[in-house]
Amino acid sequence: MKTCFVHCASMKKAVLILFIIASLHAFSQQSVSGYWYGTASVKTSGSTNNYLVELILHQNKTQVKGIINYYFKRSFRSLKVNGNYNSLTRQLTLFDIPLTYHGSNDDMEVDCIMDLAATLRVAKIGSNLVGYFQGKEGHRYTCADVDFNLKFNADISKEDSILQAIKLYKETNQVWKPTYQDTLVAVNIIPRKVENYVINDEYKQRENILSKEIIVDTDSLKVDFYDNGEVDGDSISIFYNNQLIAFNRMLSTRSVHFDLVLDSTKEVNEISMFADNLGSIPPNTALMIVTAGKKRYEVSMTSNLQQNALLRIKRKKNE
Repeated sequence: MKTCFVHCASMKKAVLILFIIASLHAFSQQSVSGYWYGTASVKTSGSTNNYLVELILHQNKTQVKGIINYYFKRSFRSLKVNGNYNSLTRQLTLFDIPLTYHGSNDDMEVDCIMDLAATLRVAKIGSNLVGYFQGKEGHRYTCADVDFNLKFNADISKEDSILQAIKLYKETNQVWKPTYQDTLVAVNIIPRKVENYVINDEYKQRENILSKEIIVDTDSLKVDFYDNGEVDGDSISIFYNNQLIAFNRMLSTRSVHFDLVLDSTKEVNEISMFADNLGSIPPNTALMIVTAGKKRYEVSMTSNLQQNALLRIKRKKNE
């Protein structure tokens, strides 16, 4: 009986030790290498300006490099990042990240150069990077802190996929895409005449090439522009009946949206797409979705530095 007691006690002790080791192993993540995603919010009262953020990181001892991708309002940014990580304190720091200022308007975006400071938190349910973007000294009053909580995704954090994503450094290789819910809120632009003498002059020098002609039976249209193909940094300006109504709009998976009223004094109304640049993969391409009542038209638009893409719209005559 005494032997059994001693033996059983030893067994219990061994099981307890194994359980502790297993538990410690479960909480032993020390590296920040991998894929992290989540949201970030501006640290000001009443602000609703949120960012969708993803980090693709690779850690080599104390050095960290990778890519940060984020969506904010109408734009998508993809940037290389560098920094360091202290495994003892689990503190991650990434330096000099140009984060779009939360108060930027549709006509002009301003960058805040910020550092990222985060703490690695490990739990049974998963790991998180919790921290904030902080403005540089001298700009902290204008560039408010942006808090974030990013989740670790183990399924897409394999070493080879992370290194491949960083090596290629292309927006199309991001491992996370916005869901349908993320893209519900489009960049809504109110059509109005905009003065930009440089774009106006260049627009007149380029040839308008007809992409498509449609006939509609409504007095107004809903127009959405998306990047057609790979999201590669294409930026466009929009002309409506040869009047500039928006410029330097970045194309992405989130639409640039217009509500247009047809000019009844014209037999033909026209929407022209002017290429501000050619992106990283020329030419500048866009998918334009035109909704006229219950009818929907898909128009592929291609422009370059010599030609504008043109959509011609005719109003169906009443019989």
